Amino acid sequence: MSGWVKKLKTKWNVEKNRDFILIMTVFSLAGMGIMFERKPLFHLIGITAQTPLLFKIFLYLATVPFFYQLNLLVFGFLFGQFPFFWEKEKRLGRFFKRVLSQILLRQGGTG
Repeated sequence: MSGWVKKLKTKWNVEKNRDFILIMTVFSLAGMGIMFERKPLFHLIGITAQTPLLFKIFLYLATVPFFYQLNLLVFGFLFGQFPFFWEKEKRLGRFFKRVLSQILLRQGGTG
């Protein structure tokens, strides 16, 4: 087994190779799913070829991370790895909460 696989398994506390392969599959499917979801989502919102590129980029950056995280949970559930991905989501949520709190505290202290 390659060194990077061992490092990730240790970092993620994954013991079985089967679970590691399923987790990597979920990451892959979540990323690929975005490619298929973006076009219908943009169509639903009303984005067309005439929509300014800057607006498309902003909308992409605002929506894709959310749908990627959602895909991780859905595919994680389907592949029996939901607890792993749910823990990752909770950790990510705590990180964003901490960062947002620090930003708001800084803004409140300068007024």
